[in-house]
Formats: sequence, C-alpha cells, structure tokens
Amino acid sequence: YGFINTCLKSLVVEKYGEETWERLRLQAGVQDSFLTFEVYKDEITMQLIDKACKILGVPADTVLREFGEYFFEFCKRSGYDHMLRTLGGNLYEFIENLDALHSYLSLSYQASSITEQEMNAPSFRVEKNEDGSMHLHYYSDRRGLCHIVPGIIGAAALDFFNIEISMEIVNQTEEEEERTGKKEHIVFLVTQNPVFSYKERNEFCSSPQYLADSEKQMENQLNKEDLEKAKNTIRDRGSSVCPVKKSHWKTIRGIITLGKGKLLRGFDPVYPKSLWIDTKTFCNGLPFHMVFDKELRVKQAGVSIQKIVPGLQTMGICLDHYFSIVHPEVPFTISSIQKFINSQFVFQTRREMMPESWKQRPMLELRGQMIWMESLQCMLYLCSPLLRTLHELEERQMHIADIAPHDVTRDLILLNQQRLAEMELSNQLERKKEELRILSKHLEEEKKKTEALLYAMLPQHVANQLKEGKRVEAGEFKECTILFSDVVTFTNICAQCEPIQIVLMLNSMYLRFDRLTTVHDVYKVETIGDAYMVVGGVPVPVPTHAERVANFALGMIIAAKGVQNPVSGNPIQIRVGIHTGPVLAGVVGEKMPRYCLFGDTVNIASRMESHGVPSKIHLSSSAYQCLKYKNFEMTERGEIEVKGKGKMHTYFLIRNKTATENEIMGRP
Repeated sequence: YGFINTCLKSLVVEKYGEETWERLRLQAGVQDSFLTFEVYKDEITMQLIDKACKILGVPADTVLREFGEYFFEFCKRSGYDHMLRTLGGNLYEFIENLDALHSYLSLSYQASSITEQEMNAPSFRVEKNEDGSMHLHYYSDRRGLCHIVPGIIGAAALDFFNIEISMEIVNQTEEEEERTGKKEHIVFLVTQNPVFSYKERNEFCSSPQYLADSEKQMENQLNKEDLEKAKNTIRDRGSSVCPVKKSHWKTIRGIITLGKGKLLRGFDPVYPKSLWIDTKTFCNGLPFHMVFDKELRVKQAGVSIQKIVPGLQTMGICLDHYFSIVHPEVPFTISSIQKFINSQFVFQTRREMMPESWKQRPMLELRGQMIWMESLQCMLYLCSPLLRTLHELEERQMHIADIAPHDVTRDLILLNQQRLAEMELSNQLERKKEELRILSKHLEEEKKKTEALLYAMLPQHVANQLKEGKRVEAGEFKECTILFSDVVTFTNICAQCEPIQIVLMLNSMYLRFDRLTTVHDVYKVETIGDAYMVVGGVPVPVPTHAERVANFALGMIIAAKGVQNPVSGNPIQIRVGIHTGPVLAGVVGEKMPRYCLFGDTVNIASRMESHGVPSKIHLSSSAYQCLKYKNFEMTERGEIEVKGKGKMHTYFLIRNKTATENEIMGRP
C-alpha cells in the first residue's frame, strides 16, 4: 500500500534531504507521491530500497533495519499509537497480537482498495524459551525484507516496554513442513535486557528484593565463620536504606481477604462442579462455534453455522471437507492448528460442498480462536462471520439477526461501513491534494518561465515593481558605458536576400551576443534591425562598467566571425562604438513597457558606432580615459568630424592584455 512507500519517502527526505529523494525516485523510475490506501506493486518498494542502498552506499540489512525503526515511529505519528500500545502488556503479547492487528486493518484496507486486493501482510508467531528468550517466527511472501523486523520490534520494545532486545537469525529447515503459502520463513532468537533510568536503578538497588539477592550472593562468597557477621551488616544496611515501616495499604491488605482467606494480591478462578448450561442453549447462545476431534470429525456446531453450512447437521463429518484454512496458511491438521493455536484462524466454506442454489454466492469466511480441550481431546473453534460491510452481508443472504446480540461483529459491520465512507472521503481528499500539488508545481514552472521572459525585457527590480502595481521612477546614473553595434553593408544584404535568410542571420548573431551579456554581466537595452545596444553600470551601478562593456565588445568581434553573410558566404563584419557618460533611465509605456536610456551619452555612443570602421571597436575619449589604466591595449585614431558634434578625438580598442580568448568568450 501507499502507506509503506510514503513512509520510505518521509525517511529519505527527513534524514538525507529532498534532493536525495528526487535522485532516488528518478533512478527507481517511480512517482513522487503515493496515496495511503492505494495498492502499488511490490516492485516499486523493492526498487526504492535497492536504489537507496546504492545511492547511500549502505548495506541492505542496515537500510531495512533503519526503515523498520522509522516505520514504527511513522505509524505512531500517523494515528496508530494508541492501537499499538494496547496490543499487549509485554513484548510477548505485543508480538502475539500483531496478526490480529493486521486482520483488523485488512477489513478497511481491502474494502477501500480499488483493486479489491487482499492485504498480504506478514505473519508472526512467538515461542517462549525457559531462559527467558523467545523465538520469533516471521512469515512473508516478500523475500529479502526480514531485516525490517528487528528494527520494528526493537523500537517497540524500547518505547512501550523499556527493554532493549537483540535479535539474531536462527537457521531453520522445517519451514515447508510447518507452513504453506508463504515464500519466506525466518526464525529470530530474541533476547531481552531491561533498561533502567538513573532514578529507577537507584530504586531497584534499594529495594528489599535486591537487598535479599545481594545478601544471598554475598553468603555464597563469604567464609562460614564470617557468615553471621555479613548477615548483620547487610541487615543493618537494608534498614538504613529502606527502613521497614508498615504502610497504610499493607495494613489494610493484611485485614481484607477474599473468599476462603486468600489475599487480594493473587487471583484464582473458581469453577462450578458441573456445567450449568444445556446443549441447546449453548448452541443457540454461541451460534458460530464448532467442536472437532483429532481426526477433524465435527462433534458439535452452533445453529447459525448449521444454517449456512447444512452439511454440519450431520455429526461426524470431516471438517476439512467443508472448510479450508485461509489464515494462517497451514495444512488442515490438528498438529498444525495446535502449533499456531495463539493465532486467529480464518476458515472459508468450500464452494463444491454448498447446495447448488448457493454456489453463486460469495463464500462465507469465519474468523476466531482455537481452544484445545485436553480432557475431551477436542478443539473448540469460537468464531464469527468475517464481514466487512452490509453489502457483503447481503451478498451472502445473511442478516444482522443471524449474528448473536453479544457478538461485536454486529457493531463492527456498522462501524466499518461508516469508516469506509470516511476513508473514501479521505482518499478523494488525498487525490485532490495530489492534483493540486501537481497543478501548483506546473504553475510554479510557468511562473518561472513568465518571470524569465519578463526579466529578459526589463531589469528584475523594475519588473518586480511593475508586478506589484507600483510606479517606476526614472533614475539618473552619473556614469555608465554604452555600446552600439551594427552589421556592415546590412542594407545591401537585405536587398539581395530572402527575408527568412536575414532573420536566420540576425538570430544566429544575437544568440551569440545574448550569451556574452550573461558572461560579462552587462544589460541588453534593445535591438532595432541590425543595431544592438548594451549598457554597463545600469540599472545596477558598478565601478567596472567600462571594463565589462570593453570585454563584451571584444567578444562581439570574435563571435561575429562565426556568423555567415548569406550573400557572400563569408563571415559578417560589424562596427562597434563605445562612449562613457551620464544617462537618465526609466520605463516608457504601459502596453509594451520598455526600459529606455536618455541623454547625450546615448547619441555620442551611436555616433561612435556610425563613424566606426568594420571589425573595429571605436572609443570616445571618455571611454578611453576609463580604460586607460585597466590592462587594455588601445591605439589613437585622432580627430574626426562627428555629425552634430564637430571634431572629436577618438581611439580604437585592440585587446585585453590579461584575458585569453576563451575567458573573453566565457568558454571553459
């Protein structure tokens, strides 16, 4: 079920991070999230565990044990805490009742599953040993997951019963004889050691029992002549540490007695000399019960079970002719039943033994416990019909009245009906939540694309202000460096080519230039036809604006050599002009807002480009002054007549003395 995979995801994300989970699930080829009550293939879980071992570099048994410990905590956080705590008063009882818990959960999980697939839970059987250890038998259809068990049981033992346990696998060869239907049978030797807190240890050490044990131990070690002296010493120590004072409770307990003078501290049941119930009342009061002997011959059956399985009215028939054992999956023999007598047994009626008119109905399942009656050498099966919903009751043409009033199966069917409705609602909410998560993820991706497009058109801080509905004030920049470039003989090229060829040529060139803006961190203002305009120091003022634009210009000259002239087939030539000075920058328009630069600096930079030389970078005197001491090689052009500006002293930028071509182009 999705609950297992969700737990595994939670473990990886919590301990190793979201990135590790993303890597893990991509390698395993599984989805990002799982629905709690949805059935998924076992291969998904196996793939996740296998890839986790490889990615984390941890052995499988370590990963599974860690998963087992985390799974226990995950179950508690998921609302199963009280259910787990009340399974048993000690570890033995806790393990013994795990199958009953799985049986209860299967009522809801199976009926809520889309595939109607039976919950295929592992099974546990525990045996006590004389030395206080236990043998835990683990049965599962899933091979290779047995190392989860020490993690789960160890965590439960420490949390619920304050004991540390060690579990080691014991090789067993009797699995096929003992149990059928399960692929894996592992036997663990479980040894327990109590864990005391500091306070508990002090209380234990000062207790009369501990002192008595200490006294006994010391007696064995001391010489005979010192024995009396040692006894007196220990007795004195016991009196000082834990003075013997009869408490109020002890006084009362000494007075009050139960029955024939027996104290309240113990309980001995009292049985009547003869059974005060007649056969008819017993069979009516327990309508679902059967008694059978070692040969599986039926000796007695309740009235309701006789009604459903008419063959049981013939006493002495063999039980295995009419029923098969569904759980635990053991051979239908008295010895197998006795071995698993602490387990819940589920019987299913055999279709071939039912009356012809009943064979189309779903077969009835009975669930209950086995009790061995030594004096009669017979087995009593106390059971109830295993029904999950009212629909299942109707399918078998049964009624609530067929179930004894004292049988909680009545309440279970009605409560489960309501719980299934709640679980279906929970499933729908989970699906909607997952749909919303996916939509939210797609929305976030689209938002990032939109923002990337917006930031390509406007500076980020300006775009953010516009998104918030704020008015963007124009800003004055005291010093920045502006670059213009154009394609030499662009008008002639346009006259001799198809429009698509011009578009392809410009696109090829601008893609190269756009990449260079990222390399040198300059702002692309706009492109008009073949003209390309960038600025350094705007919208974010930086002291190195001239160097950035100069390096960008050198990269443009190199990049242009890779763009082909569609007329001649030779590389295109560009002119580049650069000028440094003050500008005013602001957003113009509302429908297609643009971040524009205003001022004489823009005009002079444009003149540097138009009065430039092919494949050269033309500098104004102000740009030259900014680059003069910055490791750039420049040559003087002299005075030239500039349209609208008169005579101007200009220069050519040749190269960067310290940067290689790869550094200029941003290549590795």
